[in-house]
Amino acid sequence: MIRRVFRSTYREQGFFLVLALFWFSSCQNDPDEIEALVGPAAFQEDRAREVTFLFSENGNTQARLYADEFVRQEKAQPPYVDLRGSLRMEVFDDSLGVESVLTAGYARYYEKQGNILIRDEVVVKNKKGEHLFTDELIYHRNRARFYTEKAVRIETPDQIMYEDGLEANEDFSWYEILHPQGVVKVEKESLPA
Repeated sequence: MIRRVFRSTYREQGFFLVLALFWFSSCQNDPDEIEALVGPAAFQEDRAREVTFLFSENGNTQARLYADEFVRQEKAQPPYVDLRGSLRMEVFDDSLGVESVLTAGYARYYEKQGNILIRDEVVVKNKKGEHLFTDELIYHRNRARFYTEKAVRIETPDQIMYEDGLEANEDFSWYEILHPQGVVKVEKESLPA
């Protein structure tokens, strides 16, 4: 009786072994598909959704950045980070009051140079209540300035100005119009006699 139990156990094991070999031999993977999923190209970028960055220096928080999508390309020359979708950056003063708010649809940050290209419906609002509208802004880290040569519309509490080109400091409390055009309001006291 004991011999039969062993025989049936060996038979069952043999049957399952043949079934497993049949199962695994029928499965095939296309090497190109595997390479696309886990090959070197799949690891050339880092991705994240709904990200928040805090920028600080010497323990003081300077800005907070929100983005729908973060994509980092380390292998690109030069390496860069794309921020896509709704983008919002708040710049703070020393007591964490909001100095200015920048919104846009897209930004590209070049890590080595520290420069940023901001595009797609760029809007900046400073604490004076002024709004800047443009299609593109460029931030130069070494100069700590924003620049654009594109068309700019600035809305202040009492006027609207249209210009081409602008230079501004980091919190947009100061800006200079590079190529003014149209009518600009001037205080009577500032006119020459």
